Amino acid sequence: MKITSKFLGEIEIAEEQIIHFPNGIPGFEEEKQFVILPLEEQSPFAILQSVRHSHVGFVIAYPFSFYPNYAFDLAEEDIKKLKLNSPDDCLTYTIMTLKEPFADSTINLKAPIVINVKEKIGKQLILHDSDYPIRFPLSEVRGKEEE
Repeated sequence: MKITSKFLGEIEIAEEQIIHFPNGIPGFEEEKQFVILPLEEQSPFAILQSVRHSHVGFVIAYPFSFYPNYAFDLAEEDIKKLKLNSPDDCLTYTIMTLKEPFADSTINLKAPIVINVKEKIGKQLILHDSDYPIRFPLSEVRGKEEE
């Protein structure tokens, strides 16, 4: 099927690529179907694009590429909603806010996107009990790796 991406224009996707977000994403609760569009092979960046509306798309990042020690526990309720049986079925991304210069761009470590890659179910979590910031500059994340 063809969809129009906010960032990449018209693209062809397979039905199997669609990830269902039963609750939508906070602020976009009506958007239930998304697809992940890699920007480049081996890139930590991708696009999380609504299947329904071309104007709803987010740049996302694989947080472990920038912050190897990023970790959080999933609540039992979230494990059930995501139908996770194994940690290997889980993929985590963070939503980015792009800025100029690019090093000032931020990732939202407080509210990761968690996806069950086998069942194609996703959810944005809010880590209420963590000290992770909502806007963390990539430049600072890279600096933390070197410590």
